[in-house]
Amino acid sequence: MSGDALKNPGELPGRLRLSEAGRLLLVDAPPALADLLVASRPKDADTVSVESEALSGVKETFDAVLLWREDRVGSRSVLESAVRRLEQGAVLWTVLAKKKVRGPKTPAAHRLELTDLVKGLEKHGMSQDREVQVTSWHVAYRFVRREA
Repeated sequence: MSGDALKNPGELPGRLRLSEAGRLLLVDAPPALADLLVASRPKDADTVSVESEALSGVKETFDAVLLWREDRVGSRSVLESAVRRLEQGAVLWTVLAKKKVRGPKTPAAHRLELTDLVKGLEKHGMSQDREVQVTSWHVAYRFVRREA
């Protein structure tokens, strides 16, 4: 996580509500966040953690997907792959670096932004309904499918 610490780690799993998901897919999640989320879930809950390059090898669908993404480069294909792994009624959390902070490894001009996500997920019938501060530099945005 480039030296940045999780914000309120004791409360973070509750705010993300990922312990409620039966099957959880973590994509590019830093080890500290992945370990925290796995520890907060029931022992029999299925949690799969992969790098974005290996996402195409995951064939199952999930009740929740958490995607950690800073860089705009390659983000469209990773986002499309993540959406394809969502069960009906599942949630997608995408963690992005804030635009006006120093520290994340990706320069501000190359960072993926919320507007990019909204535009990319609109065609899948998904809209953003929540956000959670994950670190001082990162915010998680939750997307859910809109009611038809």
